[in-house]
Amino acid sequence: MDTDLAALPDDIAALKAALAIERARTRAVLAERDAGAAELAVARAKASEDLALIAHQKLRIAQLERQIYGPRSERSERLIDQLALQFEEFAASAAEDDLAAEIAVAKTTNVAGFTRRRVERNTFPDHLPRERVVIDPPTTCGCCGGTRLRKLGEDVTRTLEVIPRQWKVIETVRQKLTCRDCEKISQAPAPFHVIARGWAGPSLLAMILFEKFGQHQPLNRQAERYAREGVPISLSTVADAVGSGCAALEPVLRRVEAHVMAAERLHGDDTTVPVLAKGKTDTGRCWVYVRDDRPFGGKGPPAAMFYYSRDRKGEHPQRHLTGYAGLFQADAFDGYRPLYLPERRAGPILEVGCWAHARRPFFAMADIEENARRRAGGRTGIALSPIAIEVVRRIDALFEIERSINGKIAEERRTVRQERSKPLVEELQVYMREQRAKLSRGHDLAKAIDYILKRWAAFTLCLDDGRACLSNNAAERALRGIALGRKSWMFCGSDRGGQRAAAMYSLIVTAKMNGIDPQAWLADTLAKIATHPAHRLDELLPWNWTPKVPTITAAAA
Repeated sequence: MDTDLAALPDDIAALKAALAIERARTRAVLAERDAGAAELAVARAKASEDLALIAHQKLRIAQLERQIYGPRSERSERLIDQLALQFEEFAASAAEDDLAAEIAVAKTTNVAGFTRRRVERNTFPDHLPRERVVIDPPTTCGCCGGTRLRKLGEDVTRTLEVIPRQWKVIETVRQKLTCRDCEKISQAPAPFHVIARGWAGPSLLAMILFEKFGQHQPLNRQAERYAREGVPISLSTVADAVGSGCAALEPVLRRVEAHVMAAERLHGDDTTVPVLAKGKTDTGRCWVYVRDDRPFGGKGPPAAMFYYSRDRKGEHPQRHLTGYAGLFQADAFDGYRPLYLPERRAGPILEVGCWAHARRPFFAMADIEENARRRAGGRTGIALSPIAIEVVRRIDALFEIERSINGKIAEERRTVRQERSKPLVEELQVYMREQRAKLSRGHDLAKAIDYILKRWAAFTLCLDDGRACLSNNAAERALRGIALGRKSWMFCGSDRGGQRAAAMYSLIVTAKMNGIDPQAWLADTLAKIATHPAHRLDELLPWNWTPKVPTITAAAA
């Protein structure tokens, strides 16, 4: 240290020169380091953009393939969800690396910047209000300092913003008037409120109901969020709102039920619902019956009716369908068998088999793609079966024909099936009988083949009736929300809670099937239902409801 100091010159000018040289060398080192860091950041941003672009294209390809060719595998929808999640992560990483590259390049003068190729943004909807913020222009010229400036044009940058949810208290005043002649007091009648004493308006009540049953948000979480927004509402008060709302919507629910049970064909299915019991949870069931006439050109609007039960006894669907007669598409649950008896009082119910359900056990032994992925990952592959692969190929050929006749009238569908599908089905039956004779009774393939052959009349009824579908996917789609919701609410609190959930699922799913915003429809229905004439109650049903078109006020415009 002392030696280094002794080597320094004593002249101040020489010291300054040495200091300047050292500072220049330091700046050069720092500039070189910043340039390297900038180049690295740009390279990382480019790589992130490429990954996001690849993920986006994979997602679009998967969505288009499903749209064009239909669900070619049982995992197609799950695969799309997975690809969407990957794209979200890659896009977020690309944005993060893009910003880091921009900051790094700003520190250098010899590294080219990086501009990310962004996906074209959709135009903002016209109905959204506009707020114009004008930045004060300069008053003097930035070049010569002159003040004689005139407007040449303007650049407008549009950003989408959200206003936090607003709460307000509506005070409804009913003045009391006294008569000077007879001194009798007159007053306007009290308005109807869905909840006693009118503490919750229809929009708030609709939001609570939709978030609980449509967005699967338990009431305790809703109450916590309301408190954070400065509106503390007790859990019991919110629960009262749910009970009152469900009771008010009961007449509409009964109209939906009557519409569903008047269908020519129903889809039926059920799923598990955990129910709180003493020290444990029991496994209840949620049943759904879907009316969807669109595949065979029917004019009846689609609708779904849900029911709850504590167990899975056959008496429940038998009670639900007491007055129904027509086609019934469901799985091979033994509890449905009494419905198919010819001496049934309400009339015959014709069983329609689900080819998608029958295809699943074969597909489990024919998934070539999954087998390749497992082997590539070093895991044990699937035991592929040539018989299963052939059966899946033949069933897929039937669905390919169905996609060409979806939405056509029943008679056209029947004609096409007789000409194109029937020969394939007969060949499939011969093939399965030949292969079944070679298999042992306990073989998985034998069980899958027996499932179809023992119910051959149900699986082939679609060939003679154009109203029938090949699959029961309509019912499975209706139950999808419950499967997602189980991860949020864990269990129903009681049997009454399960019944309320089934009622609200019926209304919300029906609204979604008709392309209606469930929350907006619920808010409008709750506001009208008390004063609406009973004989015109059908006007409030989702498929008869007309949403209000948002308008732009002059001030907002």
